[in-house]
Amino acid sequence: MWNDLNTAHIPGVIGESVEITGHEGKNIHAYFARPTEPGSYPGIVLIPHMPGWDEWCFETSRRFAQHGYQVLCPNIYEDFGHGKPAEVSMRMREAGMVHDDSVMGDAKASLDCLRSDENSNGKVGVIGMCSGGRHAYLAACTLDFDAAVDCWGGGVIQAETNEARPTAPIDLTENMNCPFLGIFGNDDRMPTPEEVDKTEETLKKFGKNYTFFRYDGAGHGIWYYDKPMYRQEQAMDSIEKVYEFFEKWLR
Repeated sequence: MWNDLNTAHIPGVIGESVEITGHEGKNIHAYFARPTEPGSYPGIVLIPHMPGWDEWCFETSRRFAQHGYQVLCPNIYEDFGHGKPAEVSMRMREAGMVHDDSVMGDAKASLDCLRSDENSNGKVGVIGMCSGGRHAYLAACTLDFDAAVDCWGGGVIQAETNEARPTAPIDLTENMNCPFLGIFGNDDRMPTPEEVDKTEETLKKFGKNYTFFRYDGAGHGIWYYDKPMYRQEQAMDSIEKVYEFFEKWLR
């Protein structure tokens, strides 16, 4: 749990940029955070949010690593070049958004890298926030993860499809093959509380193993401590819920 480490033994953590083979066999960068001591660790694929492959994602990766996970955060916007995260994500939007197929390719590559690592315990989860939450839902339905977490992912229920997003994730719910956790703010507009209701109804319909936590007084992005949308009490409670979930299904 948060701030429950034993002061007699504080584990070391390393975080660095590495190259992996991502979608379509392309080399992409990924941020790899992990404990420094050899051992048997579960893995987490952290799918970046709409601001992109940014410092918040790197810090969050190290935070999970501090609690005994090997974390890969792939640069899902690699096709749009390099630069400041805001610049890269702007080019991505101008190009018509990143394609689901490429994100799932990068997520699958990250999953395979973690599972094959010599310090892996064989189990890997996936987590995403904002658009990454939508991608985490999609990954839970199309890839072989052991657990999945969607943090306020908008677009799971998709009114229209397009070239980048040819299938609404909600339509793939029947194929979900791992335990699923959802974190949502009741003041959010993407997804709205009504959309979260519909998602929950669909998960129930297909008998999926899921748990939702929905917070009053919170909207979108409640973990983003660098933005006004941050909600300290709701953020820390929901982060604890994620730790508990991954501990149960990955440890």
